[in-house]
Amino acid sequence: MAHIALVLIELGAVILGLGILSAIAGRFGISPIPLYLLAGLGFGIGGVTPLAEAEEFIAVGAEVGVVLLLFMLGLEYTTKELFGTLRKGAPIGLLDIVLNATPGVAVALLLGWGPIAAMVMGGVTLVTSSGVTAKVLGDLGWLGNRETPTVLSVLVMEDLVMAIYLPIVTTMLAGLALAQASIGLAVAAVAVTAALLIAAKFGGVVERFLSSPSNEILVLKVLGLILLVAGLAEQVHVSAAVGAFLVGITLSGEIAQAAHKILDPLKDVFAALFFVHFGLMTNPSDLPPVLVIAGILAVVGAGTKLITGLVAARRAGIGKVGAWRTGVLLMSRGEFSIVIAGLAVSAPALADVPGINQLGPLVAAYVLILVIVGPLAARMVEPLAKRFIVKKRQQARAEKPTASVT
Repeated sequence: MAHIALVLIELGAVILGLGILSAIAGRFGISPIPLYLLAGLGFGIGGVTPLAEAEEFIAVGAEVGVVLLLFMLGLEYTTKELFGTLRKGAPIGLLDIVLNATPGVAVALLLGWGPIAAMVMGGVTLVTSSGVTAKVLGDLGWLGNRETPTVLSVLVMEDLVMAIYLPIVTTMLAGLALAQASIGLAVAAVAVTAALLIAAKFGGVVERFLSSPSNEILVLKVLGLILLVAGLAEQVHVSAAVGAFLVGITLSGEIAQAAHKILDPLKDVFAALFFVHFGLMTNPSDLPPVLVIAGILAVVGAGTKLITGLVAARRAGIGKVGAWRTGVLLMSRGEFSIVIAGLAVSAPALADVPGINQLGPLVAAYVLILVIVGPLAARMVEPLAKRFIVKKRQQARAEKPTASVT
């Protein structure tokens, strides 16, 4: 009983504190995500005091938060829209991989960590945080913007790349031959294909199953299905986020609207726990020695994602302001980067690599910088881009008379 009391006290204090931080962020018109992360740093490993009793619940809640964020994002789109976007976005997917994996690979090789660590760092710097991006889209009311499907196509492609990448890198980190990843890779490919076919062909069957006479029944059915599919996806080495997203795109019409309405508050609570949990898992004392490298890598990573977003938006015929919004929405790194680094930290294949103990803190600092910069940049980009465009137009008008006289 005493243990349960402490869990409730710690959890209550955390959630209440998050509510206060969210109110402060709203008062100043900024995203609450950086405040959630700093709160986690303050009370996690090496912080003021650890949340020993509630830590396990927060860890599980963090996973649920990512799953719900991606489910809600999936509700915004149909299967037809998804396939169309993926077909059009294949060249951008290739550009994304080349531009954004290269900095991580280069840093690992320059630090002398070898090819396996280079593959790990390439994955770390490649993947945008779907959770952070989904949260920012919702916070800023950009879900209905023209550039959002383009952002979504990049996120989905990255998650599908991860379905191929994770079985291979996990096998390599275990010190096994690359060929031994083939079974896991085949299972992942079959799982993703099957899920997409179900979403495309049997969405109506799923909706009829979920149709319920009351909100209570509906929330239990929908939440249960989301978690079940996410868990099965994770079990076969496909991201739980991909599984939740596919459930979201399966639903449409009244069911989608009702699910969005009843799950939105739950999503907000668990999403906040995700960002806190990331901070809790980072020891502040490990960050200073790697901050310079992490800062350089973050600047490069923000730049490469910005280029990816600008090119993707221009190919989709999106205007200048929307193109800049696309770029900054892709800047944040998060859940996948931390998962990949976690696999590498205690991997047998890297145990004897000199200096490899810095990999974990380096990734943590890198992600922390970009997970703060990304939402702040998203908040600032629209007024700055509009001001820049207006200034350019004014300069063009001012130069016109001079040009005609000449």
